[in-house]
Amino acid sequence: MSAINNPTSAWRRTLSKRTRRWSVGMVFVLIACANVCHLLPTTVADRIDLFVYDMRLRLQTPVMDSRVVIVDIDQKSLNELGRWPWSRDTIADLVHQLSRHYHAKVIGFDVMFSEPDTSSGYATLEALAKRELKAVPGFQNQIQALKPVLDFDARLAKAFEDQPVVLGFYLSNHEAKGLLPSPAFSVKDLGGHELDSLSWNAYDGSLPQLQRAAKAGGYINTELDPDGLLRSVPLIARLGEGYYESLALATVRVALGATTVSPIFPPADAMLMSESARREYGVLEAIKLNSPLRSTRIPVEQDVKMLIQYRGFGGPKGGAFPYISAVDILKKRVPKDDLDQRIILVGTTAPGLNDLRATPLNKEYPGVEAHANIISSILDGKYKQRPDFATSIDLIQNLVVGIILVFALSVLSPVLSILFTVTLTAFVILFNFWMYYSADFVLPVATVLLLILWLFLFNIAWGYLFEHRKGRAIVSLFGEYVAPELVAEMAEDPESYNMEGESRELSVLFADVRGFTTISEGLSPNALREYINLYLTAMSENIRGNRGTLDKYIGDAVMAFWGAPVALPNHASLAVMTALTMQATTKKLNQDFIARGWPPLKIGIGLNTGQMRVGDMGSKIRRAYTVMGDAVNLSSRLEGITKVYGVGIVVGEMTQLAAPEFAYRELDRVRVKGKLEPVPIYEPIARLSDLTDEMRVVIAQWHTALSLVRTQFWDDAEQIIKSLYSAHPDDGLYLLYLERIAIYRAQPPGNDWDGVTTFDTK
Repeated sequence: MSAINNPTSAWRRTLSKRTRRWSVGMVFVLIACANVCHLLPTTVADRIDLFVYDMRLRLQTPVMDSRVVIVDIDQKSLNELGRWPWSRDTIADLVHQLSRHYHAKVIGFDVMFSEPDTSSGYATLEALAKRELKAVPGFQNQIQALKPVLDFDARLAKAFEDQPVVLGFYLSNHEAKGLLPSPAFSVKDLGGHELDSLSWNAYDGSLPQLQRAAKAGGYINTELDPDGLLRSVPLIARLGEGYYESLALATVRVALGATTVSPIFPPADAMLMSESARREYGVLEAIKLNSPLRSTRIPVEQDVKMLIQYRGFGGPKGGAFPYISAVDILKKRVPKDDLDQRIILVGTTAPGLNDLRATPLNKEYPGVEAHANIISSILDGKYKQRPDFATSIDLIQNLVVGIILVFALSVLSPVLSILFTVTLTAFVILFNFWMYYSADFVLPVATVLLLILWLFLFNIAWGYLFEHRKGRAIVSLFGEYVAPELVAEMAEDPESYNMEGESRELSVLFADVRGFTTISEGLSPNALREYINLYLTAMSENIRGNRGTLDKYIGDAVMAFWGAPVALPNHASLAVMTALTMQATTKKLNQDFIARGWPPLKIGIGLNTGQMRVGDMGSKIRRAYTVMGDAVNLSSRLEGITKVYGVGIVVGEMTQLAAPEFAYRELDRVRVKGKLEPVPIYEPIARLSDLTDEMRVVIAQWHTALSLVRTQFWDDAEQIIKSLYSAHPDDGLYLLYLERIAIYRAQPPGNDWDGVTTFDTK
């Protein structure tokens, strides 16, 4: 048995041919997997994933959360109360109004009170009482009596007492300053576990008397991503042997009535590792607040971070949180119900106070609102997070998608490859978005999308360079005969085309220059060459622009056809449209020709539709892909008689029936040389949709006159045609029929006249 007829041998050849393609494809898959595991020195995929994450945030509609209110130290407040920092008695009044008048649930300060307030002059008086004025009788007692009024720090501490106030402080690596609140928990509380968290060596805390009077405290530090944008914040950070809360966490803990923050590590069996290995793992699963009504569990990422779910675009007009000017609180301009039992964050949006952050939504996002978003997410118990298993999912999806594409694209056609790739890409994106919106998981998608792109481009290139050579050879052969504009379409499925003759219904067009001999005699050889080149180029572009096959040039004549080698169901309509376009192009060419002093161009076009033979025809010396048949001959005859009827285009009845979207004017019924049966001939006017009311009336009048001619009512017909000729003296058809009517009157055709005009010449 020959190798060709042996199925096993054929299968082996196919397998051998595709093994190299599969191998290269799998290399792409392995590279993608290495990138997922961070083994490659590139961050392209990470940047794309950040772009996708940011895009999701921008697409979200702002949702107002009135549970958290931002008391804004804005420009309005600075204008009325003076520049920042304000005296502590003003802050004390603000706290007093918020806590006692408006009954805020908790007041979190995204501002710091690390320096003593000396604006009242009390410190100076106290120093004088101890030194220069020490001997003045009663002076020291007077100073002590004034202390409740002039010691603004003491007054602010008094305002804090027994109120749900949370102060902000700053972690640093410089000099320790002020007093820290109690840590959320300590290293001893971890029970020997490691904990990966951000850590600092020093701090800038509040004045001791203020921090002792406050309910709690939280750091206001933020951690920017490498691109300088704020997308997440650490909820817990380490300083010395203690772990401290962020301002947002401390504020929401006080609001929920929780007294402790507990770290929750993943169980050993869940991580498939030993207890000792789990202790060294260092990543928290969550932190828990012991709220009295319900336990609040907050999932966290590496470094005890939490993604910020931005609810709006930031600022008073961002649509996420109510903003109220601090001065309006101090002057009681706000209704009580707007603040009753609300979580209050005191911060600033004033540009000069430097509390604006660059975020994915806004390059000048108020820092205080970042804390508000964290609080809102904790209240809702809804968190977006990058889970620990995100890398595993990414690895699996790259392997599965990569292997599917490697094998599928090697057997699918180019069109099916595109459809399959697009479908698979859509599935990957939809899965990623579904996990984001339904499960709140932020999963990477960039690497698998890049892998899909790489494999698609690789398989297209491989198929083009190696597996479609035979198809390219066939298309190249056709390119010697067929218009180049159709080669690209044939290249998509080269097996469907061959040079063998076949019978098809096609539309064929002949175009010829009127009075070419006269034109050639009036031009120099070089001018004539340019004249013809401009004409043939313009006509060829019209034909090619309407998907026609340019058959040949016959001197100044052009031959083209539609419907082969690429089958076109609307070949007749395309041919008629081309003929109308060629006449319009001729008018444009004449503007240039007349400007050059050349004779104007006038062409006649014959067009017919019908069954004809198409294929590679000719001799052993020279062959061409062309058409032959009676329908072709009739088209040539129709081109010849355009000058008889004084029109630019004549089409046969088959074309008129096959392209009904055009308006036609019937010219005659003719019997051309070589044909016994008469055929109706028509002139296409325009698309029906482009026909004006005036044109419709003119065509209807003409058809009435033509009917009268055929029924030998010469006078009635002549009256209508004269009226038409008077309105359109350049239309040669009307003059022709007026001459014919005169002849018919002189020499009546008889009662048996069939109304057919016979042509004895080509």
